[in-house]
Amino acid sequence: MHTTEARLASLEGQFQNDGIAYLLIQFVDLHGAAKVKLVPASSLRTAVESGAGFAGAAVWGMGQGPHSHDLMARADVETYTPLPYEPGVARFAADLYVDGVPHPYCPRGNLKRVLQRARQMGYAFNVGMEPEFFLVTRNPDGTIAGWDPHRVDDLRKACYDFKGMSGALDFLRAMNDALLALDWGVYQSDHEDANYQYEINFKYADALTTADRLTFFRMLAGQIAQRCGATATFMAKPFAGRTGSAAHAHYHLADSHSGKNVFVDESDPRGLGLSRLGYHFLGGVLRHAPALCAVTSPTVNCYKRLQVGAALTGVRSGFTWVPAFITYGDNNRTQMLRVPEPGHVEDRTVSAACNPYLALAAYLAAGLDGIARGLDPGEPNLGNLYEQGLETMADRGIKTLPQSLPEALHHFEDDEVIREALGPIAGEFLRLKREEWREYHAQVETWEIQRYLTAL
Repeated sequence: MHTTEARLASLEGQFQNDGIAYLLIQFVDLHGAAKVKLVPASSLRTAVESGAGFAGAAVWGMGQGPHSHDLMARADVETYTPLPYEPGVARFAADLYVDGVPHPYCPRGNLKRVLQRARQMGYAFNVGMEPEFFLVTRNPDGTIAGWDPHRVDDLRKACYDFKGMSGALDFLRAMNDALLALDWGVYQSDHEDANYQYEINFKYADALTTADRLTFFRMLAGQIAQRCGATATFMAKPFAGRTGSAAHAHYHLADSHSGKNVFVDESDPRGLGLSRLGYHFLGGVLRHAPALCAVTSPTVNCYKRLQVGAALTGVRSGFTWVPAFITYGDNNRTQMLRVPEPGHVEDRTVSAACNPYLALAAYLAAGLDGIARGLDPGEPNLGNLYEQGLETMADRGIKTLPQSLPEALHHFEDDEVIREALGPIAGEFLRLKREEWREYHAQVETWEIQRYLTAL
């Protein structure tokens, strides 16, 4: 029996065992938002072989107009995910096709393209992402408040606090129960640095699986939060005076055949346990960091999280925990790139608001360029960068990450490697993100009224 046919037959049997009656065929738009159609489980073969049809112009960043042929979202049979919060329904991540040809504006398909390039070089890209998010409620006037059912989550140093976390235990238990049922290797949850902010960690996987899982995680958190009377938001900075939300990316390259971590070198003379190849990868990430930032921090709001000088003064808890300088170091959370153990790198700048498919494609392209060009990142930074001012860092030759979306987009447009990592999506990305900035810049905010209304 053909492999696909055998897998379809196996899934149909699994549907019966799991009581699955309906399927969500899911892809993401340019922003990373999940888009779906609900189809009966009996339509599995059609969903896999032909796909569920969508009008592409109705979705952000698909490169289509109202006259375009249908987008067909073909379910990937390896992404079968029963919805723990909705018995009888399962989700499949999908790749987009038009007229039987892979659609070049599909973020998931684009990531697969860049991963294939890595495989041709002999590498697999393994990534774990740590999703941070806030639980909030909406006020009648449209403003938001933190979801705090016990009214005790008010400490200045709220991180890990039991009382602050206690009100969210039903939500966190439901999330953990769901992730454990999915066998994702969930291993810890905590109350994060800001009031009303949480993080749930699950085991790393290959980059495509991790992007699929982060997308589903957002869907899961949104539904379970609603049932608890809250809204789960992955907005980077919903509260001005509190720490923002990241999706810290932990990663390494592995040999695509043996699975061995090729970043590891216990004899590393710099003492971090990284191989020369690992350092070259970091060299590429640091070289392309200004342009990469546009993809890993893709919204206007993201740059309110990445501000230089806010690390010690801009938040209630005392630290933003967000590096704004383009650096790497040891097990040091003030660095953009942290090396907590041999062969293991964490990027702390990646925003919770990123599209994981685009972010990981661009990230991998930057690292592979560093390998191809033998780029060296220089010596690691070992000090507390929160205590370093702009002038001091400039004297040391250390640059800052972009401080606004337009600045990041300028670097993105000028960086051929990062643009190519998005393929034709790059043009749509630039167009939509510049439109986002113009729309934002045309608003008159409360701060402006307070500052200027009676200033003269």
